[in-house]
Amino acid sequence: MDVTVILDAIPLLIEQGLRLTLELLFLSLAVGLVFAVLIALMRLSGIPGVAHAAYAFVYFFRSTPLLVQFFLIYYGLGQFRPELQAVGLWQFFREPFWCAITALTFNTAAYTSEMIRGGIQSVPHGQIEAARACGMSRVTVFRRIVLPLAIRQALPAYSNEVVLMLHATALASTITLMEMTGLAGRIASRTFDPVSAYVAVGLIYLVITLLLTRGLKWIEWKSTAYLRPRDG
Repeated sequence: MDVTVILDAIPLLIEQGLRLTLELLFLSLAVGLVFAVLIALMRLSGIPGVAHAAYAFVYFFRSTPLLVQFFLIYYGLGQFRPELQAVGLWQFFREPFWCAITALTFNTAAYTSEMIRGGIQSVPHGQIEAARACGMSRVTVFRRIVLPLAIRQALPAYSNEVVLMLHATALASTITLMEMTGLAGRIASRTFDPVSAYVAVGLIYLVITLLLTRGLKWIEWKSTAYLRPRDG
């Protein structure tokens, strides 16, 4: 291991790969959270066709490796190029960035939907009845009572999901995207020192993970302020 290679690699990784890594992370998390709420509601809807479709989606993306999902979307959808061109989606799926976003989004949506579903089911029924007694509609009860409480319940588990998704962005290098792990591989091939290159990228991931976990713990602490005793 060469310390000089590590010190030279870290600025390069931050300058050329960090932005892409963060784009993959936050865009997939944002879109995946929206999908997760919809899928959780579909699972809880009680409508057989809708609930079964949501269950099949969750089961597939939780039961297959994320790397396989990357390959199925990036390489597999090319088999349907005429059909995708006919509906105007080929320009989207021809780009590896959007294929990576799709794979990451679907994967995190499957896992997060189960967290949200568990959070919704854990909301005390008495609070829902109290809100209904105050004259709130079902939509208002869900928006102001059920969903906030469900998110608070799911937040500790979701913090782990965010960290796992950060690490999962490294798989984007397998479909030609030069995020930090992909750049580390290029540095390793140029310097013939893979240990130093991957130590450098590992240090950056450690720092990002520390910042994410601290930020999520702060959000969790702020969201449960009503549970802490007040001074006086």
